[in-house]
Amino acid sequence: MGITAGIDVGATYTKAVLLNDNNEIIARKLNKTGYKPGDVAEQTYDEVLKEAGLGRGDIAYVVATGLGRFQAAFSQLSVTDLTSASWGSHALFPGTRTILDVGGQSVKALRCDASKQVTSFRLNEKCAAGTGAFLEKTARYMNFDTEDIGPLAVTSTVDVPISGVCTVFAEAEVINHLSQGVAAADIMQGSIISLVGKSVQLVKRVKMEPEVTLIGGIMRFPSMVTAVKEQLGVDANVAEGDMVQFISALGSAHLARFQFNKLRASADAGSVGVK
Repeated sequence: MGITAGIDVGATYTKAVLLNDNNEIIARKLNKTGYKPGDVAEQTYDEVLKEAGLGRGDIAYVVATGLGRFQAAFSQLSVTDLTSASWGSHALFPGTRTILDVGGQSVKALRCDASKQVTSFRLNEKCAAGTGAFLEKTARYMNFDTEDIGPLAVTSTVDVPISGVCTVFAEAEVINHLSQGVAAADIMQGSIISLVGKSVQLVKRVKMEPEVTLIGGIMRFPSMVTAVKEQLGVDANVAEGDMVQFISALGSAHLARFQFNKLRASADAGSVGVK
């Protein structure tokens, strides 16, 4: 049995995906990373195996990615999140050439070719105002949870400008809008538009080519997806539901399949040579 696994140990969430011999997803799992990424990686891996009714000995190959990828001691290979994002995006949308990945702690834009090789990329500056963390912080300040961001934003009737390029200044704008009685939904949507503007600039800097694929946890909010498409002026691929959060883990699982097949082919060639 050639089950392969991919685990994405991100700054905010840790995700794991299992693929069967036909490259079909048989289980996936997500947990908050917290302050012990190694422990959460182990926990998430064991939980996804349990969901599939498997043990560690049933897995042919494991590839880790994400900020905490080196904390996943059970993996045989670690790859950058740029590589895993490309492989995961191509697995769902083979025509992908440009990817925008908006996560809780980082935003990445990359261009890739038909062979999944990353040919250009740009990362956000080291400021929370340019990442999903700003949306989460804005929601918490207004006494909402992260999962309320999407439902709240879609009820907005006016896009309130949030122009701050630094999270401190942006937060000051949010406070000012609240003091003036601006609706929370409009402030949330304004924060999304602000984040989209910064993200789209990264896409333009990598010289966007169609097809465009949007990934990352923040893309599970419909208002975010709509705003990105409008500002880019093109349509874009988006995985259904929460699958947008699992793209890099999926890419790692496909890379694990690639590595496993290489090892198996090498072993078979060696066996023929011995005979």
